[in-house]
Amino acid sequence: MGVVLRRTAFSPNIRDRLDFSCAILTPVGDLVAQAEHIPVHLGSMVVGAKNIITWINEHKMNLEAGDIVLSNDPYIVGTHLNDVMLLKPVFYEDKLVAYMVNKAHHVDIGGKVPGSISVDAESLYEEGFVIEPIKIVERNVIRKDLLRKIMDNVRTPKYFKGDIMAQIASLKTGETRLMELLSKYNLEVLYKSYNEIIGYTERYTRSVLGKLISKYNAVGEYMATDYLESRKHGLLKINARIILQEDNIVVDYSGSSMQVKEPLNAVYGVTVAATTYALKTIIDPNMPMNQGFYRVVSINAPKGSILNPMPPAPVAGGNLETSQRIVDVVHLALSKAFPDKVPAASCGTMTNVLFGGRNWAFYETIGCGSGARPFSDGIDGVHTNMTNTLNTPIEIAEREYPILFVAYELRRDSCGPGRHRGGLVLSGHLRFLRMM
Repeated sequence: MGVVLRRTAFSPNIRDRLDFSCAILTPVGDLVAQAEHIPVHLGSMVVGAKNIITWINEHKMNLEAGDIVLSNDPYIVGTHLNDVMLLKPVFYEDKLVAYMVNKAHHVDIGGKVPGSISVDAESLYEEGFVIEPIKIVERNVIRKDLLRKIMDNVRTPKYFKGDIMAQIASLKTGETRLMELLSKYNLEVLYKSYNEIIGYTERYTRSVLGKLISKYNAVGEYMATDYLESRKHGLLKINARIILQEDNIVVDYSGSSMQVKEPLNAVYGVTVAATTYALKTIIDPNMPMNQGFYRVVSINAPKGSILNPMPPAPVAGGNLETSQRIVDVVHLALSKAFPDKVPAASCGTMTNVLFGGRNWAFYETIGCGSGARPFSDGIDGVHTNMTNTLNTPIEIAEREYPILFVAYELRRDSCGPGRHRGGLVLSGHLRFLRMM
């Protein structure tokens, strides 16, 4: 699914930076499998998919073979408006047997500024065009009227249309592959496979967690606090209390700051994504991730806080900045339990660069390098934690946009010194070739 999405996408952000993710869910919305894509997408998929399914049931939307549902509402899909989520039900012998899901960051979704990520938005509706779950495809027929309506509300309609078509092709590929499995085996084997895949991850997580906690004698509570810098409200607090038991983990964010009229609020899906990512990096970075992991980990973020806001609070920066700080604070707490397994903090931001003009928008995240590890230096110029994208190649950026790169290099001495140094940050210098 991911290969098809990448190869058929139009925008550099999806085609070259790989800012997308794909997953497979059971008929009740449990996460079975996902590709190695973007942590903030993947970790929120388990929340967003179930939210869409709940919304569909509550609004009595009848799903049939050949339908695809689209939404970008952060309070449903679990990230921010740029991330457009598509969900395709898969039927076999008139039975719903799976959902194919993908999520892709569209370079522009309307709103106040090119790229749709405004630093001074006070409401979700200032950030862009909000789309509740709708059928973009009905019985294998694309709703051109709805597609046109969305295209009329974004700055880059060609990219939007091309990328949506790529997402649709990705889901159809997933459906085709699942049908091939069912034709080779049968429905009973498929359901048993779901249960075994999810059950294995649950058993594996409990086993590895138990061994880790036993080795470090780490049963107990661990606290940590970190802050975000708000333009209007001073320092915003993220307070984490992690309870480690031999076979489960509870993460509680009670005491964190209340939501603000700034785009630093992280919807619950982002909080779940950042928390589970940080936990996984310490428990076992290479373990499979699906619904089984969420049977072991419980996450509480009080409603109305910056980690679980109520609509219509703006949330674009919560997906980009607050998510990174959640990782930092979870790692800080875990460093007290597992001191030689936790790296130094990285840059703590996704370093988003956005600019654009009439009918174009550029979006990039700059690799800042990773923090030093307990046993070696950090890695230079890489994206860290909640972003896992590539950089846009200079040749692609210069071909697609009216810009010229003068320099693109690792910045010397941009690391934190110590026994092991941090990674170097990328530095880009560019020139605009015409007025916006």
